[in-house]
Amino acid sequence: QVQLVESGGGLVQAGGSLRLSCAASGRTASNYAMGWFRQAPGKEREFVARITWGRSTWYADSVKGRFTISRDNAKNLVDLQMNSLKPEDTAVYYCAADGRMFYTGSSSRIDEYAYWGQGTQVTVSS
Repeated sequence: QVQLVESGGGLVQAGGSLRLSCAASGRTASNYAMGWFRQAPGKEREFVARITWGRSTWYADSVKGRFTISRDNAKNLVDLQMNSLKPEDTAVYYCAADGRMFYTGSSSRIDEYAYWGQGTQVTVSS
């Protein structure tokens, strides 16, 4: 089992930055690829970024060049640095762990992530 807790959300003006963190617990947490997803009001949950245990990364086109995902396997932390934020980035952001240990491929499919945090609100004002 992997438990995930997000932190770092808040209110920021357009053009500003926020850094989200996801603390993973469970002795094998560092062996899973991790992802960030978001869900805006009235919209479906969507993929934002992914990082494998070997630190390969993937990003949604909408955040490429603005967001950076990183991880510290020793501390079981996964961060999402968000720069140049836009009002359309407003959403609840969720941390998730892939259900396949040591899987190194890409995945933006929600059903391939077995563990989820409770989410943290990010609001970007115009």
